[in-house]
Amino acid sequence: MLKNLQDTTTLHNGVKMPWFGLGVFKVEEGPELINAVKSAIKYGYRSIDTAAIYENEAGVGQAIREVMEETGIAREELFITSKVWNSDLGYESTIAAFEESLKKLGLDYLDLYLIHWPVEGKYKPSWKALETLYKDGKVKAIGVSNFQIHHLEDLMKESEIKPMVNQVEYHPRLTQKELQAFCQKHGIQMGAWSPLMQGHLLDNEVLKEIAEKHNKFIAQIILRWDLQHGVVTIPKSIREQRIIENASIFDFALSNAEMERIDSLNQDKRVGPDPDNIDF
Repeated sequence: MLKNLQDTTTLHNGVKMPWFGLGVFKVEEGPELINAVKSAIKYGYRSIDTAAIYENEAGVGQAIREVMEETGIAREELFITSKVWNSDLGYESTIAAFEESLKKLGLDYLDLYLIHWPVEGKYKPSWKALETLYKDGKVKAIGVSNFQIHHLEDLMKESEIKPMVNQVEYHPRLTQKELQAFCQKHGIQMGAWSPLMQGHLLDNEVLKEIAEKHNKFIAQIILRWDLQHGVVTIPKSIREQRIIENASIFDFALSNAEMERIDSLNQDKRVGPDPDNIDF
């Protein structure tokens, strides 16, 4: 059983990645972002997940530098993820986008770099670029985001290195069992974005009943369910209290029966775009 925020999963290349982290999707540059990242790290988070399209890499980098100076936490203790956006897909443009992200973050390397979306005809040359960055030691691990089984199969047919992570929309209404089984079979760690379904599950009666039994919030039940399914999880929050609450999930466990009840809420329902029908 996972014991704390520093517990890690080992990716197929031996790199250790925290099971739990902070996402900063739609958090604008500014003091609120900096304070959220610093609060999370001071509380014990070690994984911060951003992306070029979020337009907040500079603020994340500033927060990281400030918190390292204030606490003495070393860069090696942190796990920083960013992603290449669709408009930058392609070999040379992905290399350039990576260097730009690194510059904005003010870091010497990234722990994980992902292809954000599987844009048809464009993700393979970008993957070659990620392989180059990985071999050059500029990133500790490489992966993808929002890839379905057929995208992964297509990518792995010609790649030298298979993705270490696939970060996807994942919550009790979208359990993606077949995709998770495929990732497990191939040693690809699945990660969850939008684990709380953007708040749509916070009044669900089944989850409410389970939460009351454990004296927890519904959000904590969902995040615990993620981890017990072996899915790396990065809920977004900017409020310090919520950041702490989200991480208070290591002092209880869901029973098999409770896990199955939550699994049964699946409706294959997305709140984000369908990876097979993207036009951005």
